[in-house]
Amino acid sequence: MSGFHIAELNVARLRYDINDPRIADFVNNLDRVNAAAERSEGFVWRLKDEGGTSVEMTREADPMVIPNLSVWTDVTSLENFVFKTVHKRIYDRRAEWFEVMDRMHFVMWPVPVGHQPSLEEARDRLDHYNKNGSSDQAFGWEHVPNANLWRTARCAGSAA
Repeated sequence: MSGFHIAELNVARLRYDINDPRIADFVNNLDRVNAAAERSEGFVWRLKDEGGTSVEMTREADPMVIPNLSVWTDVTSLENFVFKTVHKRIYDRRAEWFEVMDRMHFVMWPVPVGHQPSLEEARDRLDHYNKNGSSDQAFGWEHVPNANLWRTARCAGSAA
């Protein structure tokens, strides 16, 4: 889509407090993973606070839910970052640090070039996806016909 980038929101519910030693490997790798994202082809922007992460930007109703919000030039660039960089090693260990959520926790949607979505906008897209399913307005990997890295990772994960 000319004139548009892809925004993504991924939320996760921590198993333990952010300062708990049981998730120290996750916390200690945040800067490394974020730096890899920022160096990746197609990276445009990510939500971050003064500390360089977004883990403190929780919903008041559940302080254990942490967000990750970013913008990419296209879905392929995002998919390459997720499944072909250091991020994949962290992603593969997600069950150690995060609870299984009872609804979709990842969403993508098109944004005009130059737009930096707010966390509220992103949460609205995730809510839309959960209520209405996949559409051009809010979608997951399954909506992207050429998301082959995701399909491979998903099949490998279900076989384990």
